[in-house]
Amino acid sequence: MRAILMTAAGTADVLQQHEVPLPPLPSASHIRIRLAAAGINPLDTKLRSKPAYYPDKLPAILGCDGAGVVEAVGSEVSRFNVGDAVYFCNGGIGDEAGCYAEYTTTHEDYVAVKPASLSMQQSAALPLVLITAWEALLERAQLAPGQTILIHAAAGGVGHIAVQLARHCSARVAVTVSDEHKAAIAKDFGAEKIIFYRQQDFVQETLAWTAGKGADVVFDTVGGETFLRSLNALRYGGKLVTLLSTPLSLADTQLARLRNLSLCYELMLTPQLMQLHDERVRQRKILEQGAQLADAGKLRGLVSKQLPLAEAAAAHRLIEQGGVSGKIVLVI
Repeated sequence: MRAILMTAAGTADVLQQHEVPLPPLPSASHIRIRLAAAGINPLDTKLRSKPAYYPDKLPAILGCDGAGVVEAVGSEVSRFNVGDAVYFCNGGIGDEAGCYAEYTTTHEDYVAVKPASLSMQQSAALPLVLITAWEALLERAQLAPGQTILIHAAAGGVGHIAVQLARHCSARVAVTVSDEHKAAIAKDFGAEKIIFYRQQDFVQETLAWTAGKGADVVFDTVGGETFLRSLNALRYGGKLVTLLSTPLSLADTQLARLRNLSLCYELMLTPQLMQLHDERVRQRKILEQGAQLADAGKLRGLVSKQLPLAEAAAAHRLIEQGGVSGKIVLVI
């Protein structure tokens, strides 16, 4: 089969197409999937430049997001049959082969039925960002109807899904974006308040939007100074959920303590990294609920560009240039 192999850490040029053997089923509970599309995430570019999790297991096939059709099932598989259309988040971080390939294998418990209303390409764009946004907003922040939330980088991969989930929760949504194109995307997905962070102070804009109170929740997908300034955009007792490591100083922690803020961290890869089976099943159930929302017309994935499998390196370069709206997908 064709696959994009990463043979060493480095620039996008280390991604090359090769012929590799068809992957066997690792256990009686595994299925093999003929992939139709693979979603690309910024995580993939970071793992390519510095394989942090399993640097001793190269060459590797990157890409944890995939959608395709079940091609073979193990003898103990009960949830799927050959021919079923599925989507999932699995592999691609160095321990198991990922989705930049014609075929991959995964345990049946980590796979969900593909949304019937979405194409393979749209479905492949969803898993990582959907699980991330769901865990951040619904589980970490416990976002409730009527609450206010500020979402940073709202036209990005995680951000545009977070806006939709927040609206599904009947929350009021403010967002930060860089330009009018991204503002239009955020508005289309349900944002109420648009903040152009290059020209406007998002703290002051958020305070004005909430009559001086501050947002109930801030969802930080940027990190660094944006994370630190977000502490001041929250109400007393508010929650800040971040996807990044945080540069908290003693003064920052004292501010958070004084105002009784909750600081929450979200890394959706943890169940896979720590091999937590029950947690991965829980994440699959998020994909199942996401599929229901998609089929009800309440959730859409934005695919800004589709490229053939052989152009995986070009896709990585686009992501590293920055400014990508939604997701880039490889068509297989």
